[in-house]
Amino acid sequence: MITYQTEGVEMPAIGKRETTAWIKAVAESYGKRVGEIAYIFCSDEKILEVNRQYLQHDYYTDIITFDYCEGNRLSGDLFISLDTVRTNAEQFGTAYDTELHRVIIHGILHLCGINDKGLGEREIMEAAENKALALLPGIG
Repeated sequence: MITYQTEGVEMPAIGKRETTAWIKAVAESYGKRVGEIAYIFCSDEKILEVNRQYLQHDYYTDIITFDYCEGNRLSGDLFISLDTVRTNAEQFGTAYDTELHRVIIHGILHLCGINDKGLGEREIMEAAENKALALLPGIG
């Protein structure tokens, strides 16, 4: 089950049903199935608080993924800063909706085992994001 919650921000205008179906399709393409996934849309201040409290990182970010996966069942809490998503969309010259969906799927790709911190991993993650976005009606 995928849930969408907010903390201190308004719910972004996403089609929850189509987004959920898309997430499940992407997970299945990696041989995974969706368990309990919670998206928590929040502000920069909240994501900074989470980053400091749980990861001892003192910076803003677009997404923090807490991985509770078991076997091929994806489970986790995904905190997304809508402030940073908006800033990144402006910085990269992309539509806010496209950037939001990129970040939404970025967390799922992490849960599928794709990393983006090591040598050459960012390119693999970006290719996976682009492939996933191409599957989303209205974005790809």
